[in-house]
Amino acid sequence: MATLARHERTSLVELLQNLTRDEWDRPSLCASWSVREVAIHVVSYDDLGWPGLPMAFIRGGLRVDSVNAHTLALHADLSNEEVIELVRRCEKPRGLTSALNGAIALTDGLIHQQDIRRALDRPREIPAERLLPALDFALKAPTLPAKQNARSLRQVATDCDWPGGTGDEVAGLAESLVMAIAGRPVTLDEMSGPGSSHWPSAATVPGHDFAVELVDCNDNRLVAVGPKVRLRNVSKQLGCAT
Repeated sequence: MATLARHERTSLVELLQNLTRDEWDRPSLCASWSVREVAIHVVSYDDLGWPGLPMAFIRGGLRVDSVNAHTLALHADLSNEEVIELVRRCEKPRGLTSALNGAIALTDGLIHQQDIRRALDRPREIPAERLLPALDFALKAPTLPAKQNARSLRQVATDCDWPGGTGDEVAGLAESLVMAIAGRPVTLDEMSGPGSSHWPSAATVPGHDFAVELVDCNDNRLVAVGPKVRLRNVSKQLGCAT
């Protein structure tokens, strides 16, 4: 998936290069973040590398939302052109986002690019080879609210061969499903089926429900992110890349 993640980030660079000055400052689908802030966030952890992760999490009080705010602040003075160059420099995932063979970078990058595109009414057709692995990972990603959003639901993509979960069926385009799983309620009106009325009308991932721990992994210091009760399992699953 590392190669797919690189392709997704290349696509983001191409999008950013075509934004107007006004579009950079518009709100995204990501609560309280502008388009510019979302673009920075996609690669802000890559820019830290493995060595910078422990201090970033300490400065963020070991809470994901606070760490995100800290990493955004580190890049607050960049011009739009410099943000584009930052994303281009990080097209190959490294550090935390390279874990699980790039699954984190692919899924996070795909969702956040849609946060930008949907907010700006700049649709695209996402290649199935990227979208399907992102759907699979979104259902188990520790920082996404899949457990709350997709509980007791069988999600079925209407534009490709992808079912996920068990329970009452909810159907929609694959992109709509991955965004709903990620807690973007704007896509809920695009769903159909008996399970569509059971999907939460809104979902967030409050920072106080998440924590981190630092573990040794191939002689690197790895930050494992997830609900406190599952941190040990997450730590075992993540792989390291330099």
